[in-house]
Amino acid sequence: MRHYSRAMTKWEYATVPLLVHATKQILDTWGEDGWELVQVVPGPNNPEQLVAYLKREKA
Repeated sequence: MRHYSRAMTKWEYATVPLLVHATKQILDTWGEDGWELVQVVPGPNNPEQLVAYLKREKA
């Protein structure tokens, strides 16, 4: 049996409301800061409001 001593990657997460007319701009801005899109889902209080879930590796 092999044991690996590699540390697990640690992530930080963010939730971001998306504006329909600026979705690409919002995601591009977060992406430039190292955030990766995980999922887009309807908002909990308003299904028409989309929410993006993002993650990036902790420094």
